[in-house]
Amino acid sequence: MTRPQVLTTRAALQEALAPARRSGAKVALVPTMGALHAGHASLLREARARAGAGPVVVSVFVNPLQFAPGEDLDRYPRTLEADLEVCAAEGADLVFAPSVAEVYPGGPDPDPVTGMTTVVPGPLAERLEGRTRPTHFRGVLTVVAKLLGLVRPDVAVFGEKDYQQLVLVRRMVLDLCLGVDVVGAPTVREPDGLALSSRNRFLDAEQREAATALPRTLHAAVGEAPYGLRAALDAARAELRASPGVDLDYLEIAGPDLEPLPEDPAAGTPCRVLIAARVGSTRLIDNLPAVLGTPSERSG
Repeated sequence: MTRPQVLTTRAALQEALAPARRSGAKVALVPTMGALHAGHASLLREARARAGAGPVVVSVFVNPLQFAPGEDLDRYPRTLEADLEVCAAEGADLVFAPSVAEVYPGGPDPDPVTGMTTVVPGPLAERLEGRTRPTHFRGVLTVVAKLLGLVRPDVAVFGEKDYQQLVLVRRMVLDLCLGVDVVGAPTVREPDGLALSSRNRFLDAEQREAATALPRTLHAAVGEAPYGLRAALDAARAELRASPGVDLDYLEIAGPDLEPLPEDPAAGTPCRVLIAARVGSTRLIDNLPAVLGTPSERSG
């Protein structure tokens, strides 16, 4: 198991990538905030499959620009040595672990007049996660744009657990003509269905049990989706009512690109069921794909 090369500056990153650029080898990027787990390992495997013999680059950077005041920036786990073991086990070649000053030389100042240039994500960022975290996706897209500019990958791999992020990154890459293949990898789950997350470590035993309400709620919606949008939402809400210890933020069913659905979608309409909730002081998100049918299909 070969330890990946760790790079902390832009200059070192460019030097390490120079051979791949000269040879035309495919480069894959997996952007992360560290605290890597089996879900991230699956992203690294997808990146390796996409890059072939080319380099797989993993960024490990806790991005302050996507945390609002009062959010868990200081609490967010930083476990670089353990992260390097995961990267080594999955065959990553380069780990870019810069300081905040290296990524934001002038400081991560979000002030709209005096601050740096940032990416304005558009109206989708105002829904779902954006309702409670209005500046979050500006921070996410700004740092992703920086990483894409620095690495210039052929492919970038993101997890589907952060589904709104995935949709917004794809839209940014398309709208800004960045020429990167953005790949979404399926969510990795615990045996009881809970989506793997670096924040799961903040749950005590009782909260950990309560958190399984999130995947149960999603599966309830998916199970009733063949009988229409209303049936899916009613089943999900019933599951939540029977699940104490969960403070719901949102539960929505939207189209594959998170576009709003009509009240009576046509049979065969693909969709995404999304949920966010707090369990104790820990905020969790999850989602699943589904296909909607019509109410009349139940009697058939």
